[in-house]
Amino acid sequence: MIRVLNIISDTNIGGAGRVLVNYLRFAHRDRFEISVALPRGSLLKAPLEEAGGRVLEVEGIADRSFHRDDVKVLAALLREERPDLVHTHGCLSGRVAARRCKIPIVYTRHSAFPVPAKLRYPPGRWVNKLINEHYADRIIAISPAAARNLTDGGVSPKRITVMMNGVAPVERLSPAETQALRRQWGLAPEDFALGILARLEDYKGHKDILQALHILRGEGRPVKLLIAGTGPYEEELRRETARLGLEEAVGFLGFVSEVAPLLSALDLQLNASYGTETSSLSILEGLSMGLPAVVSDYGGNPWLIDDGEDGLIFPTRDADALARAVARLMDDRAELARMGRRGSEIFRQRFTGEIMAQNIENVYVDTLKGAK
Repeated sequence: MIRVLNIISDTNIGGAGRVLVNYLRFAHRDRFEISVALPRGSLLKAPLEEAGGRVLEVEGIADRSFHRDDVKVLAALLREERPDLVHTHGCLSGRVAARRCKIPIVYTRHSAFPVPAKLRYPPGRWVNKLINEHYADRIIAISPAAARNLTDGGVSPKRITVMMNGVAPVERLSPAETQALRRQWGLAPEDFALGILARLEDYKGHKDILQALHILRGEGRPVKLLIAGTGPYEEELRRETARLGLEEAVGFLGFVSEVAPLLSALDLQLNASYGTETSSLSILEGLSMGLPAVVSDYGGNPWLIDDGEDGLIFPTRDADALARAVARLMDDRAELARMGRRGSEIFRQRFTGEIMAQNIENVYVDTLKGAK
């Protein structure tokens, strides 16, 4: 039995936390004993326990990557727990503590962002390379975009394993249930429903989507948009919605804990991110039920959607191109249906939770072999 201790510093449920929950659902418990250390009071505690994880709440570490006090707390925990391997999710304090305790380390990079010049060139590049390679025996990048982000900062590609996320399939609701939900959200039978499930941040591209919606509505098209998520950008998006005269065409749903009802009600899912996007779990959940997506060509999106197969890709920050992509699928429902069927096939081939769990555990085994 291999004992693995995951360390995550998130107090809210973000992408990294959802990936960890998905892994726990499909972990091979006959070979791996999985524990998770997280900040006391984190909202991740309940879903992790529901997924079968053993959760260890610790003081400090909340929403920060590194602090010397956190290193002491985590090192004490590691000496008590004595895991065979530590897997951190962005928490540098956990990696430093594991190295002090001489425990092999796997680190997952869940994000991608423009690498600043100070990390692209010496001496910052040398320092970044030293920190990342010294405090990780193996690095998992959840898309080629995340891997390129690491190598742009000097990290050797030999340390990196590219591994796409996987999710549990989402079951589509019945037609009667779906129609009831569409009426509840103000969608008429003739309305073409678009949706975006993402935290409300400026870099997620909601404004570009609103501009595309404005273009489509100006052409007289019966299209509406549902926005699921919360975040600091909500009031700005509501003002932009009013400025464009789209109040009747946009629904703000807030945080959605169960995605199946919303995804079932949509005709098309959107992702217009132009920052930090690596592997959208909601896009994968939509594909699992045969829901195509139109996505920007930023970050990891082009590795989730095959242009013309299970959706369409448009140039980042180009609202007109986004509008044209949506219009194309509105006008060709046969193509839309074909993309939905193809999306389900691609999901089963590449993006299931079982595939992700097996890939992660292969990294665990290989890391321990290298450590020995």
